[in-house]
Amino acid sequence: MKKILTILLALTSLLSAANSSDTDHHSHEGHIHEKMIDGKKLEVDPDRFDKFLVGLEDAQVAIVNVQGMVCDFCARGIEKTFKKDEKVKKIDVDLSKGKVLIAYSLNEEIDFNDIKEKIVMNGQNAIDMQVVSL
Repeated sequence: MKKILTILLALTSLLSAANSSDTDHHSHEGHIHEKMIDGKKLEVDPDRFDKFLVGLEDAQVAIVNVQGMVCDFCARGIEKTFKKDEKVKKIDVDLSKGKVLIAYSLNEEIDFNDIKEKIVMNGQNAIDMQVVSL
């Protein structure tokens, strides 16, 4: 009986994921994760940050601390959402550090509430943001 319930739960999760639209966020039900990353407590990976900056000029980078990213699916969902935003020049999601790097032109106003909304739509929480101008 336990195996049947597990199989039904897995099938339900797969069908739900297949039927969801691009704007739907995902639930962590059915996910089993050993560790949840709390971006507030961790530093940005300097090598990754330097690679992110390659090719960026006259830009500003929002470094967003995210809580609740537990899997690659979380990270790819955030990345996909921000790539649809015409104001975003470049994005990098660092699952291991709980950070999202978002590059904007210098003349763009960065709206933390907009960023938070997009991240919440994916099932995580943006808890803090720092902006660095290049």
